[in-house]
Amino acid sequence: MIMWKKAFEKTDNAPLIIFRIFFGLVFLAESIGAILLKWVDRNFIETTTNFTFIGFEWLLNIQNETMYVVFGLMTLASLGVIFGFKYRFSIIALTVLWGLVYFGQKTSYNNHYYLMWLVALVMCFLPANAYASYDVKKNPNIRKLYMPLWVSWVFVLQVSCVYFYATIAKFYPDWLDGSVTRGMFLSMKNMPQAILDVFHKKDFQMFIAYMGIAFDGLIVPALLWKRTRWLAIIASLIFHIFNSITLQIGVFPYFALSFSIFFFPAEQVRNFFLRKKSKISFEGESTNDGLTLFRYFFMPYLILQVLLPLRHWTIKGDVLWTEEGHRLSWRMMLRARGGEAEFKVVDKKSGEVLAFSNEELLNKKQRSRLNAPDVIWQMAQKIEQYFKEKDTEVEVYVIRSNVRINSHPSKRLIDPTVDLAAEKWSHFKHHDWILDRNAPQDAYSKKNVIQSLKVLEPQK
Repeated sequence: MIMWKKAFEKTDNAPLIIFRIFFGLVFLAESIGAILLKWVDRNFIETTTNFTFIGFEWLLNIQNETMYVVFGLMTLASLGVIFGFKYRFSIIALTVLWGLVYFGQKTSYNNHYYLMWLVALVMCFLPANAYASYDVKKNPNIRKLYMPLWVSWVFVLQVSCVYFYATIAKFYPDWLDGSVTRGMFLSMKNMPQAILDVFHKKDFQMFIAYMGIAFDGLIVPALLWKRTRWLAIIASLIFHIFNSITLQIGVFPYFALSFSIFFFPAEQVRNFFLRKKSKISFEGESTNDGLTLFRYFFMPYLILQVLLPLRHWTIKGDVLWTEEGHRLSWRMMLRARGGEAEFKVVDKKSGEVLAFSNEELLNKKQRSRLNAPDVIWQMAQKIEQYFKEKDTEVEVYVIRSNVRINSHPSKRLIDPTVDLAAEKWSHFKHHDWILDRNAPQDAYSKKNVIQSLKVLEPQK
């Protein structure tokens, strides 16, 4: 009851206003950068098909030059968010447009794309244009100097989920023995040799591995405690700028830094960023603003954010191998996954083995993603559709699916005796055609492809 009352105390809305501007700038950089750096071309234009999120295959219909329009509109919507120009329309448009991008492809997948979409969704429901906006200039009646305290809590809890689950996920052998960071640093090439010499030292790789755990696990508590807050800000700057330089992960480091604003007292944010804003104390005052919204949208939303990353614990198998429940779970930078599946296509009527190569549908980067079960399953569906357009009904088998996790020996991932085109996908249960990583695989060794060896006998 005390927490509920505290949630509706009035506080200066400066953090929300400034975050709106930061958020718009992040999306502006993402939108313009994606076009100028040819990210749009590589992922949407210069492709025959794409791996959308399962259930979003309809987005393939706009994956052509239309995507230039999408990113152009995102640029305009970002400016609308920054300046608070028709804010509600701008932020909803940005959320929808970024959704088309995020759910439309998994080839260049990053967890921060998901976080950006979630925050955009949250911002659709908040009065982030109540001050320092064109909308207020046009309609002074919407001007407000305060917000309920729960608004800041939403962002603190959201970023807490990200860091908490990122911390938990790192407690597995390959991270703890430095294998992940070793592989990460050994793959870096375009840096001065003196820096590479440091990166290649085992002691440095172990240091980064454990500092990653320490940072993810302690950053939120350190930001919440006044005595360690500025130390946490300095640590955040070092951590995120280091990641920006070494990992080259776009806008995420700067996006992550922007959340820090919600950990400072609202008055302090106002005095630093909005010095002309009226200095009014709201101590002891409460408001019912957003009561219904908080109860029926934000509370279920936050509960979902806590529960969704736990779903892989309810699914049989090692998520590191099966990847079932991996997406949307803040399992970030945890492993290097290698391998490419090879398919056998059989004509249902004649039993004839039909010629097919992954290059017919996929580019090089897309083919490198054929080592995750959901992507392999989607490829089987695409192959089936590809031949159906040629008036041929087919069965699709995965005759080679040797996958390597980090530095471990490669093992077969998919049961080669299963017609994958006939299988259904479920987001919340295990698929039996994904082989157990630790189970003996001798039963399938004779079914491996050796050049033109036929693994499955043609149907009579």
